Amino acid sequence: MARARRRSGRTNVPGSPEPAVEDNSETTTPPGSQATADAAPKDEDRCPACKEGTQEDWNAEDKESWVRCDACKKWFHWRCSGEGDLEAIGKWFCQPCRDADAKRVITLKPPPRKSARKHTQRDYAGLQNTGVEQDPNRWLRMMQGKAIKADPFKRMNGGEVTVEWLETDPTAMREPIVIENPDGLGLKMPEDITVAGIAEALGGSTPVEVIDVASQSNIPGWTLGKWAEYYNMESEKRDKIRNVISLEISGTELADQILPPRLVREVDWVERFWPNTKKGRGHAYPKVQLYCLMGVAEAWTDWHIDFAGSSVYYHIVRGSKVFYFIRPTPANLAAYERWSGTEMQNHSWLGDMCDEVFKVELQAGNTMIIPTGWIHAVYTPSDTLVFGGNFLHSYNVATQLRVREIEISTHVPKKFRFPFFVKLCWYAGEKCLRDLKAKEEFAPRVLEGIEALADFLVAEARTMERGAIEQARRAAKDEVPGDRIKDAPALARELRWRVRLANGYVSDDDVRVRRKQPVNGSTNGVKKRKRGEEERDAGEENPTFMHFKPRRWDAVVAHPAEQERKTMKMEKPVAEDGAWADAWTTADVVVSAGDAEEATVESRREVIVKVRRTARGLERQRVERVLEEWVWNSEVAKAATPALEAKDLATTGSSAEPPPTAANGGEDVKMENGD
Repeated sequence: MARARRRSGRTNVPGSPEPAVEDNSETTTPPGSQATADAAPKDEDRCPACKEGTQEDWNAEDKESWVRCDACKKWFHWRCSGEGDLEAIGKWFCQPCRDADAKRVITLKPPPRKSARKHTQRDYAGLQNTGVEQDPNRWLRMMQGKAIKADPFKRMNGGEVTVEWLETDPTAMREPIVIENPDGLGLKMPEDITVAGIAEALGGSTPVEVIDVASQSNIPGWTLGKWAEYYNMESEKRDKIRNVISLEISGTELADQILPPRLVREVDWVERFWPNTKKGRGHAYPKVQLYCLMGVAEAWTDWHIDFAGSSVYYHIVRGSKVFYFIRPTPANLAAYERWSGTEMQNHSWLGDMCDEVFKVELQAGNTMIIPTGWIHAVYTPSDTLVFGGNFLHSYNVATQLRVREIEISTHVPKKFRFPFFVKLCWYAGEKCLRDLKAKEEFAPRVLEGIEALADFLVAEARTMERGAIEQARRAAKDEVPGDRIKDAPALARELRWRVRLANGYVSDDDVRVRRKQPVNGSTNGVKKRKRGEEERDAGEENPTFMHFKPRRWDAVVAHPAEQERKTMKMEKPVAEDGAWADAWTTADVVVSAGDAEEATVESRREVIVKVRRTARGLERQRVERVLEEWVWNSEVAKAATPALEAKDLATTGSSAEPPPTAANGGEDVKMENGD
């Protein structure tokens, strides 16, 4: 297929044909050029698809797009015969040619690896674009008139923020908390530090990532010295509003003056699980716990979730901040996923797509802890200096993993994701497995988190073992820390098995069924016992297809088995009669009357109930399994007769030896000779 653009009302100047536009290395010429003058119709501005009475419309157009049919080689107005974007078309056939041969199908071009055509792209540095993108205050105007609620979050004293609070309060780390007085928090901050002092401590030539607020994108080429000069300018002399939110200072002299809150240090995965011999200067490890944030007045950080859903501690040394929060509900996270990384970010207020937006104002000296996955935006009313950091923990692992999925689906570059995330998960899984083997006690929330972690690691193990893409298999293997883990798939599956037992589930490779049983004498509330075949069959069947996971039930409960013994009359099946099974495979066995032989029936009844929410309500599945054993009285008698005969034979033999002394009270056993 070839196409070209030409003027509709060109002049017929001999020897001045309009050149064709080159497309995909195939040069073609539209109608009206010198090469096709003989074949052109008398009215060169009409095409085979033009309708009567539309000539005036085409004449009104200064330029018109043409497309050539790849079968009949005729030229058509794109407006007459095409739909969509002409630039995206690969092969094109006119309607008569398509009707003549069903194999002729219009195709699109494949995405180019590197397009030679110049595209109009959004200039995030604001150097070329004009209009609304140059205005840093457009974010504030966007939220004018929106419904924003006062926050309902707790204000706590520093001494109250402890691991004990985290494990005893079911609402702990579910919502942001504000600590107005940091005494007792275990926090250490350089309260007298300035931006110039930071530049001096870290070095004026140290590169720093600076964000242009108007476009919410990085500006290259900045150093701490240049930033300190900009920050200390009077506000009216600043050419743009800029922000620094990602200056990580671990391993520097400045880091020695900062200590995160005690709770953060006690639950942080990097602190707890990453080997101490592989941290510090000269080692590659997740350096995310010490950040310096420097923003000038009117700076805005648009809606985001911190990488991997990590929690955040945030202490204001100087200035003030205004936070806007959205809860990380499944619906809100789905809305954020649709909004993030799309054109919607430039003209849509995310709060309109979510249920509630809360506003929190912080002043100098305040500390805030933001829990896992909370969506937030930040406004800076005045020049502000902040120290904070990110941390992963075991109290909401499922949401951390969900946010990571969003990062992957929205194509967040690896540079902006949590560093060494998968490797840290393997370290965490290895330590949790050792603790489970050692019968360590875990809070219920932690057990739920370990189970989510185990499911993630098993998925990683499957990728290693049977991933469809070799590159993905190698990448998954490279994430395993070989210094601690020798058999990653075995570790992942054992961790899942043990945590499901600790959580009260009968564990299978891909199935969870919860048992109802007393907690006396149990570990983590669940007695340990071997699994039977009945339990293994209690859940759904294993997935038929690789990587297929059936939709899980929210709760699956196996009720205790009920046993019953009774006597019934029923004709005994005849072995020679091939149709005997028909009478016994009906839903209900019809009991015989009259002279039918009596049978003893022992039955075991098991019930499994499954429930899950749906868009319209809920689904409830009740699985009842009854195992019956029928034994006819005549068969019992037959089985008893050989036993009696064997006993008689044992006591009436022809042995010449004297009988042994009985062990029951010294009574003799008398034997008769057969002579």
